[in-house]
Amino acid sequence: MDKYSGIKTFDELIETEHGKLGTESRNEYEERAQMFIVSEMLKEARKDANMTQEQLAVKAGTKKSYISKIENAKGNIQLSTLIRIFEKGLNRRVGLTFL
Repeated sequence: MDKYSGIKTFDELIETEHGKLGTESRNEYEERAQMFIVSEMLKEARKDANMTQEQLAVKAGTKKSYISKIENAKGNIQLSTLIRIFEKGLNRRVGLTFL
């Protein structure tokens, strides 16, 4: 518990647990966190559209197993396919922000 003494912010906690920005361990953490966010956004959008994974896959021109992988934050996602799933499959616009 000593490594947590003096921690006052969430950013300090993340740095303690996963390292400073730019380190390999922090980059891996950030990548997993972003994948989780994308997976939750897709699940929510699909449920809002009252669609099954199978229905979304057909409409977006992909496979149910691929939709499932994304929703479970597993594997690699091709950006072009992700955009097609949101735009063709769910009629949602996709925007990217780089910081």
